[in-house]
Amino acid sequence: MKLDWRGEITSVQPRFRLLRSFNERHHNYLGFALRVLGTIDGEDREAWVGVGPAAHEKHHFEVGQRVRGRAQPVADPRADTADYYKVAGMVVEAGAGSSTSDFPPWHGVAPAIEVYRARGHRRLAARTWASTACSSCIWGARMPVEMIVDHWNPDQKRYRFETFCYGPKSCGLYRPGPTRKVPGRRGMTYEEEDRVDEEETAHRGADE
Repeated sequence: MKLDWRGEITSVQPRFRLLRSFNERHHNYLGFALRVLGTIDGEDREAWVGVGPAAHEKHHFEVGQRVRGRAQPVADPRADTADYYKVAGMVVEAGAGSSTSDFPPWHGVAPAIEVYRARGHRRLAARTWASTACSSCIWGARMPVEMIVDHWNPDQKRYRFETFCYGPKSCGLYRPGPTRKVPGRRGMTYEEEDRVDEEETAHRGADE
């Protein structure tokens, strides 16, 4: 059942899912997550609404816009950073979005998914992402993580959320936080060392 929602966008971030199997990882690129402060089914609240790439290409979502539509609660909250998805009747109401900034947090229109994929990400401390700055920045991301503990028994899974930064390496707000550890079969653990992030973003300069 779809619910009516309406409000002001306070964040636009990539809506990606991370799949881990010990030392291997890959992403599912779902679209974008809009943090909306307003009303959901008549209740005043803040929520994340998931939209697809086509909707973002059409409406150019950014912080400060007022939007409305209908959406339904996500089927599995463990597997999506959004609270609601499958949006219908999307309307961007009158009112300009925010201006871009040369300093963090970066707002403006979020780039296409291909840009995020090309840039690569670094791990970001969950506490840092939760701050007002990083949780509203177009380069921040909070991803649901599905971990296959035993590839011989793929139904054995665990779930969690991880936060990442696609932004310039020179950002003064950036904090990596502790390394990520991934459980494996027979009690083994893989630790994702700093070199993984370094290799992922080696093609970018300090201000890119």
